[in-house]
Amino acid sequence: MTSRVSYLGNLRTSCTHLASGTTIFTDAPIDNHGKGEAFSPTDLVATSLASCMITIMGIYCQEHAVDFNFCEASVLKIMSSSPRRIQKVVVEMDLSGNNWDEKTLHKVIAAGKACPVARTLEGNVELEFKFI
Repeated sequence: MTSRVSYLGNLRTSCTHLASGTTIFTDAPIDNHGKGEAFSPTDLVATSLASCMITIMGIYCQEHAVDFNFCEASVLKIMSSSPRRIQKVVVEMDLSGNNWDEKTLHKVIAAGKACPVARTLEGNVELEFKFI
């Protein structure tokens, strides 16, 4: 088992990662009957894309002895209403400050775009990437 998810009432869940004991909460978004006081489940999907990309970029850099000193991503999730689903995720990633040449930059970006979450979403959700 990976996690345990418990309903807390009022459209909120508690999600515990079993290996570490770390807990996060989700809440239904304001536009779907919730209070929007925590990540929604679809927020987590979109955010997981950026997190996975950065993780895979870090692994690539470790394996290729490339310094990876900075990365920040902003995530925009766009929902569709009929049916209600994630239509598009836009990830804007700032990789400035790593002092990579163009070749290294392209390889690191390619590694990130091939992360497991991106591969899972591709073909089902429109993905857009912007790199600074």
